[in-house]
Amino acid sequence: MVQNILLSGVGGQGILLAAKIIATAAEHAGFEVATNEIHGMAQRGGSVTAQIRYGDCVFSPLFREGSADVLASLEAGEALRCAHWLRPGGLAVVSTLRIIPVTVSSGAAKYPSDISERLHSVFPNLKYLDFNETAEKLGDPRLANTVMLGALSNGLTDISAEVWETAIADCVKPAFIQSNISAFHTGRKA
Repeated sequence: MVQNILLSGVGGQGILLAAKIIATAAEHAGFEVATNEIHGMAQRGGSVTAQIRYGDCVFSPLFREGSADVLASLEAGEALRCAHWLRPGGLAVVSTLRIIPVTVSSGAAKYPSDISERLHSVFPNLKYLDFNETAEKLGDPRLANTVMLGALSNGLTDISAEVWETAIADCVKPAFIQSNISAFHTGRKA
């Protein structure tokens, strides 16, 4: 069995760190792991995606559209843009955060005003949560990505909470380990 996970967001949200934590957790759980990421214009608030595959035997980090077991997004519009990657019945873990892209602020495009309704219609298995508000309540808005990891970890039952904690400790600076572990468990309870 192989798990396919797609993460999406915009530059600066911590998608690449979240992908690294997932990959590290899967390795600690004894799985083969492969990852791939696309940064695009990330430094200018552009789209960022990461694919993580883990399982007993993984040959490539890439997977087909429509085959992600989990789609997790730190921005609502990015979740809609990547919806075609999720398999039928797959888990979508999506932030309520809306970041208006340059194409919208310049008038070249429109951000959907009914995004919540669209997300609920596209994703039958949806966790739609405010990761940013939760992170701010924990004292650091940068923790939104580990709050998201906690929420998506419930869909990855082959990795224990203890293994996730070890992976977080391996991937973040020592000064931020406890706050990230706390954020992870807060997201896990969401």
